[in-house]
Order: sequence, then C-alpha cells, then structure tokens
Amino acid sequence: MKSHFFNGASRLACAAILLFCIGLSEAFAGGKLGIYGILMTPRGDDAKNFSRTGYGGGIHVVVPAPQTLSLFAGTAGFEIINLLSETTTFRDRVTGLRVEQQTSQNYGRLFLGAQIGGHGRGFVRPHMGVNVALVFYGINTDVVIPDDRDREREIRQNLRGENHAVFGYDFTLGVDLNFWNKWNLDGGVRYLKSSALPQQLGAGSEKVYPEYFQIYLGVGISFRSIRKAGEKKD
Repeated sequence: MKSHFFNGASRLACAAILLFCIGLSEAFAGGKLGIYGILMTPRGDDAKNFSRTGYGGGIHVVVPAPQTLSLFAGTAGFEIINLLSETTTFRDRVTGLRVEQQTSQNYGRLFLGAQIGGHGRGFVRPHMGVNVALVFYGINTDVVIPDDRDREREIRQNLRGENHAVFGYDFTLGVDLNFWNKWNLDGGVRYLKSSALPQQLGAGSEKVYPEYFQIYLGVGISFRSIRKAGEKKD
C-alpha cells in the first residue's frame, strides 16, 4: 500500500513540475498568487489524540498550462497552522510563585501538485486538485515564571521540544470567483493525511497517520496585475 502511494506521489510530482515548466512562459498571462486563512480540524483518533481544531494561514501560486486551454494548472505553496496552544497555571508550594506551563503545537507543510478546472476568464471557476507535501510537526513546552509588571523580565525555561518531518498528501475541492481578471476570491475544503509520524506526546516509538479537514478562504491577485503595477512604477 505504501509503495503504491509513493509511486503515485512521484508521478504526480513529476506531472506538476512539467505543468509548471510548460506554463512559465505564460505565467504572467494566467497565473495568480493567493493568500488565505485556514480552519483545520483533526479527523480520527490518530489526529484527535494529539491536536485540536486550529487556525492558520497559507500562500500559494497557481500556474495554468496554456496548451490545455487553462483546464489544468500546477500549484505550489506553504501553510502553517497552530493545532494546540495551551497554558496551565499552578502555584509553587515552596515560594508561592505563579508558574505557567505553555505548550504549543504547530503544523506546517510545503506542497506541490496539480488542479483541474476553470482557470480562464470566467467569473465562477470551480476546481479540484491533489498535492503531495513535506509536512512539518513541531511541539514545544516552556515553563514560565511571569512578571506581571514587566513581561520582558519573565523567567522562561524550555521543558521539551520535538520536531518531525514526514510526507503527506491532500485532495482539494474549491471555487474561485474572478473579478475583472485581476482579483479573485478563493475558497474550498481539503482532506489531508500525513504518513508515519512518530508519536508526539509520551514515550515509545509508535507511528500514527493523522488525518485532517481544512476549510480555507482567501484572496488572490493575477500575475498580470502584478506585472502592470510594476510597469507603472517604472
């Protein structure tokens, strides 16, 4: 099963890179740069045991292949989401000082893939896509003795920090609203899965395969508009 996935992922990555190369010469004519916000929720025990619903953001580029009448496009981007941000407060029995244990878990990924759908001049442009990704997990716990008068004088000690990088993939369904071929409003949903992630909390070498759902909404600008803005400045 794993070999089938990685073979398919390799073919998809090669196809996406080819689409990018084909579309580079026409990138400023039909491509776009977008930034978006994300709501991500864990699905299944492997994700729910180690994370919660989180918020984040991302940036991506979409480059249509003109030889396909803008039906296919290559995509690439980066996302980061905070899946756990928790502060536990307690009193030191000896000194009476207030002590905080601050835990933060972040999820980031670099992705590359392909889209099929409307990338032309229409107003409503539905699309679907698939990406392969390099996924980064980081969890960090600090013990802090805060100073209420001056936060810069707080005493902070790192209790634990772990970082892991694994492969993953996603499937996307979305719709793009095109305004005057300059700006666009883009939104949709994604299913994401990571492979063979070392257990983040607790001892042992157990591997988990977390899954997530994303809802994203953002705005984009066409490369043509960016180019024209640059020409005006010149």
